Amino acid sequence: MLYQFYEFQRSLISPFSIWAEASARALTLPGSAWSKIPGADRYAAAWELLHRLGKEYTKPEFGIRSVVAHGHEVPVVQLQAMGLPFCNLLRMKRYTDEPQTIADLKEDPVVLIVAPLSGHHSTLLRDTVQTMLPEHKVYITDWIDARMIPAEQGPFGLDDYVHYVQTFIRHIGAKNLHVMAVCQPVVPVLAAISLMAAAGEETPASMTLMGGPVDARASATGVTDLAGNRSMRWFSANLVHPVPAHFPGAGRRVYPGFMQHAGFMAMNPRRHVTSHWDFYKQLIAGDLEDAESHRKFYDEYNAVLDMPGEYYLDTVRTVFKDYLLPKGEWVIDGERVDPAKIRTTRLMTIEGEYDDISGLGQTRAAHQLCIGLPESARYHYEVPKAGHYGIFSGRRWRRQVYPEVRNFIRAQASA
Repeated sequence: MLYQFYEFQRSLISPFSIWAEASARALTLPGSAWSKIPGADRYAAAWELLHRLGKEYTKPEFGIRSVVAHGHEVPVVQLQAMGLPFCNLLRMKRYTDEPQTIADLKEDPVVLIVAPLSGHHSTLLRDTVQTMLPEHKVYITDWIDARMIPAEQGPFGLDDYVHYVQTFIRHIGAKNLHVMAVCQPVVPVLAAISLMAAAGEETPASMTLMGGPVDARASATGVTDLAGNRSMRWFSANLVHPVPAHFPGAGRRVYPGFMQHAGFMAMNPRRHVTSHWDFYKQLIAGDLEDAESHRKFYDEYNAVLDMPGEYYLDTVRTVFKDYLLPKGEWVIDGERVDPAKIRTTRLMTIEGEYDDISGLGQTRAAHQLCIGLPESARYHYEVPKAGHYGIFSGRRWRRQVYPEVRNFIRAQASA
């Protein structure tokens, strides 16, 4: 009933949110008589803040129209390279008519960015994609909101996630492919490549694992504490709910996006309150640039999706409770997941010094599992003063992390 109650509450708030937006516009439009009343800027700022607190945030677009590659500005078109019930494989295709630039683009390494299925849409990695595009052919996984997937499509668990990653690698072609996993998919990506190696399949040239819980025992965070203090029955009863009847996925059990969003906000409540208060003051002061930055950030941050319930519970149990991967006890389709089988896929791990979601050591643990690789084929980079999001987005990603990733991929491509 919780999901149904939330939808009922949202239906009550929605008209008020729309009215608040209209009021803010009326008080700021240059030709409006309402904009001339004393204190109009303060009233407008208050109404817009109320509108943004109550509005529904839909999935944003990547919105990458062009990039500068090899000294030329080239247009970028988003294509669907493959479609599966729970995920689409997108390609950010670069185009040009200039012969030398075409030749240069063809020589760029191919990268598959595996986006997390952990609340936010894949557009959370927009900065990651945009930074990679000038020097790489980029594919990215685009996970579908579970409430939009009809129940007859069946369940989707962590093992299915592994199969999806393998399917995408085979579709693109493992030879000369570089896989980059950000946060949650670090575990299923490592499992997918391990199983492919064990089966004698060709595996990607390299894998870059960024801020993910390969071994959640390595350091404590709020995520590990929650998993350790609650039973699987508690997670199933309190965090997994059926989708209401008016959605295509009616009846499917999911971990609702609104509950995930509440968890995100609860991790740093003071920061978010301060950010919204600053937004109000920026509107009053006419600081439109900073106000627009606030809008863009929260348009992305507040847009969440529902996760399949089976997948969420599998992840809690496999990764954060039973630690099956580092213990060597994870079995998929009768085959034990053994990263030691990986012999030709070079490994890079990245961690943020101040990461409070995947703490220090959790990702680096992959080196202790991939013992089939010589030390010269493994590289670790710890990003000074970076939090979780800083390792794949923002200034530190662009200036510190990306050069390391680029050089690592180029070294494997040259080899």
